[in-house]
Amino acid sequence: MKVMHICMEWRPVNFDWNQARAFLVTAEEGSLSAAARALGISQPTLSRQVSALEKELSVALFERGSKGLELTPNGLALLGYVRAMGEAAGGLSMAASGHARSVEGTIVISATEVTAAFILPSIIMKLRALYPGLHIDIIASNIASDLKRREADIAIRAFRPTQPDLIARKLSDIKAALYAAPSYLDRIGRPKTPKEFSNAHFLGFSTNNDAYIKALKEHGFELSDKNFPVKTDGHLAHWEMTKQGVGIGVMPIEIGDTEQTVERAIPHYEVFKGESWLVSHRELKMNLRVRTVFDFLVGELS
Repeated sequence: MKVMHICMEWRPVNFDWNQARAFLVTAEEGSLSAAARALGISQPTLSRQVSALEKELSVALFERGSKGLELTPNGLALLGYVRAMGEAAGGLSMAASGHARSVEGTIVISATEVTAAFILPSIIMKLRALYPGLHIDIIASNIASDLKRREADIAIRAFRPTQPDLIARKLSDIKAALYAAPSYLDRIGRPKTPKEFSNAHFLGFSTNNDAYIKALKEHGFELSDKNFPVKTDGHLAHWEMTKQGVGIGVMPIEIGDTEQTVERAIPHYEVFKGESWLVSHRELKMNLRVRTVFDFLVGELS
């Protein structure tokens, strides 16, 4: 078999991979100290490697900004090339160790508290049964993980991402309704229309509850802050208080309608609609482990 050779000028390529890796991890972590911890080396060693790369390339890669270490325009322009080198180095390592076609290692999945608690457990069991070599870290948080900084490999989000370097797949439409314990609805006389809930107690959110009130008003509820004597940003706490009769809570219908301790505050009435998206960094999709888990989650969550 004839092998095609690509001519390349090798003599100008003088810097070593350790220097390029030091630059890449510093850019991803955002600081020299965090990058040094990630690589398991001392900060002075890491700093010397970055400086050596800057000297070799005759460009400044970082500068001190108001928010700490920031990429220069030259550093930003070179980052994509070094990321590609990192992917190639990872692929080389897997191929050399005989694991290039195996799905194993750590995968980090970010999801809301509700999704992590009520949706993911059965899916994770299936995933582990198929790929026992996987080690799965779940970030259960209502704050979206920063995929660009590799806080997670894959995220399940309730909104469509707009960053061009992220890839996303719509999973499903989300519908949510208001729920309450039967005992609480009995206490307030079981109102039939949104306006009849003007004296009811709702469970609110510590952050941006005004937006929640505004959304409910758009559905005909005449509410103010006095209707929200209890607030929390923890959705699991919100739901548990709903089940125990503290007030009226909100939950996606696929979870709320299956919970036997609550019922819809207004039967057949849905107050919120949204979308569920699966998101990953574009470059991570070249990784077999991430691509495999991403495709599996699409199949399970769609």
